Amino acid sequence: MIYLDYAASTPMCDEALHIYSVMNKEMFGNASSLHDAGGQAAYTLDYSRQRMANMIGGHKEGIYFTTGGTESNMLVVQSILNGLPPHKKHWIMSALEHHSMYNLATFLEHQGYELTIVQPDREGRITREVLIPHLRDNTGLVSVQHANSETGLIQDLAALSPLLHERGIMLHSDAVQTFGNVHIDVEAMGVDALSISSHKVYGPKGVGAAYLKPGTPWRPVYPDTLHEKGFRPGTINVPGIAAFVAAAEMMTEQMEMHQERYATLRRYFITKIQERSIPLRWVVEESEKKAVLHHIVGCFFHGYEGQYVMLECNRSGVCISTGSACAAGHHDPSPAIQALGASGREALQFIRISFGRTTTIEELNVLVDILTDLTHQQERSLSR
Repeated sequence: MIYLDYAASTPMCDEALHIYSVMNKEMFGNASSLHDAGGQAAYTLDYSRQRMANMIGGHKEGIYFTTGGTESNMLVVQSILNGLPPHKKHWIMSALEHHSMYNLATFLEHQGYELTIVQPDREGRITREVLIPHLRDNTGLVSVQHANSETGLIQDLAALSPLLHERGIMLHSDAVQTFGNVHIDVEAMGVDALSISSHKVYGPKGVGAAYLKPGTPWRPVYPDTLHEKGFRPGTINVPGIAAFVAAAEMMTEQMEMHQERYATLRRYFITKIQERSIPLRWVVEESEKKAVLHHIVGCFFHGYEGQYVMLECNRSGVCISTGSACAAGHHDPSPAIQALGASGREALQFIRISFGRTTTIEELNVLVDILTDLTHQQERSLSR
């Protein structure tokens, strides 16, 4: 099997597997227990919190461990909105957000909150000029994904935060795709809250983290919750958290090396597609003005629905995607892809290839051969 869907999930790295095994055998106590086993787990949790804060340039007190990116998004946004003054009932999110944010928006609407979904500019960017017309006196929060999981397009959050903070508006960002792949500094970016996930950086599934800048007003979603300083309920998964931190540290230490490899693989793939005249159109055209995650390549295969292309690749032993894994059960066009100007029909032709630490040129050659065969099938069908 050739796996080219790393934006959806990654295998656990050796560093994470080792820590996870050791922790489950030797430090399995409940971090809330008062005996020595609990104390060891609590110390490990505190140490992990500090290491995670160091990786994002934040404060240890602002780290709250969760079950993943979706829970981080849902708890962070609701907790901030709960903590804002009663008249701040309006919030904004970009049209490029993860599926979990759209689900949350539906729920919050029933709680009396009003949402504005902001479309990006023609380049796919959420800019000051895009946001300003939608800011109100009762706007309390803006949520802009750091990089979209289907396109890899990175947003310039540092350019947005001063505009919002001078109006008393909080800024949250879903950084699930960027964490471990590009440098993140919450202070430099000016974000008040951040969401990250373990299984995108070669850690275990079911683990993630939320960052709430100390001093940011918030109230818990679940009243009287005891764990994570009231942020979420449930016994803390200390072994999973320790493994998450080990994987994240490995990724951040090797970040530049991996990005250079991904950029090389991306250029090679694009060149081979052009040489074979395969009818792919890139969702995000290559440009020096656009910052992108090099390991995510989103494109449209003219003449085929993305699900058909994905299934044909799978039949040949290659795993690719038609978009966010969390929305894979829905065949509706992706809101993020349509927000970038694609028609409904074109959005259904979307496929995503995403590279990982072990992806090779040889694996890409196999994929290119499959796409070439599909192109020839299409040509034969049109010539009849």
